[in-house]
Amino acid sequence: MALSDMSVEDKQTIIEHLEALRSSLIIAFAAIIVAAVFCFYFSEEILAIITSPLRSLNEGLIVTGVTEAFFVKLKLSFYGGFVIAFPVVAWALWRFFKPALYPSERKYVFIFIPLAVGLFTVGVLFAYFGILRLVLNFFIYIAGENLDTMFKVDQYVSFVLAFTIPFGLVFELPVVVFFLTKLGIVKYEAMARNRKYALLVIVILAAALTPGPDPISQMLMAGPVYLLYEISIWVSKYAKPRKTEVAEEPE
Repeated sequence: MALSDMSVEDKQTIIEHLEALRSSLIIAFAAIIVAAVFCFYFSEEILAIITSPLRSLNEGLIVTGVTEAFFVKLKLSFYGGFVIAFPVVAWALWRFFKPALYPSERKYVFIFIPLAVGLFTVGVLFAYFGILRLVLNFFIYIAGENLDTMFKVDQYVSFVLAFTIPFGLVFELPVVVFFLTKLGIVKYEAMARNRKYALLVIVILAAALTPGPDPISQMLMAGPVYLLYEISIWVSKYAKPRKTEVAEEPE
């Protein structure tokens, strides 16, 4: 349907939705910017945390460009700002989607937003404390005695972020499966029946998401993700599809 064919009420509704989306995005971006400015004052401490696994292996970092250190700290500030501002970002998104949800569905938001944050945090911490040092040690060992290892700070920080954040994202699998089941897109019978295909996909995704080519980090990601897949099957089994619920009008 063309915009010119819509009624005045439909046009006003679309404009109201766009205004609500614009307002929510402004709130989210403003919160991230304010938090990023705050994090910039603690960028040295954040950098110390990021570089701790490398320093524990008696390796250091070098700066090869005039502005390299500044932009590294700026990048860390924005990532840290997003983490700190995430509750505000989640509230802004909730503010936009709330009118489209049934009252019986809104209760899940207060359960699954904290759960999603917790799973993401667990995934990042698992990658940082459980795997990152092993991967770094592997690459240093592969370099051998004939090569001097000199890590650039911008490349190292990018590697750590590209390594830990995907772990946090894949740990969201049970939450994603729950909502897909509620929408009727996913059924636990199909998930259980296609385990072997899921394992193949998980291994391929682990190879794509881990920044290094080594099989160790890929298997260390694929193992927990497959365990999460098995957990997701049980989540899907007990999640009630939305279409089977008693219809309620959104408020």
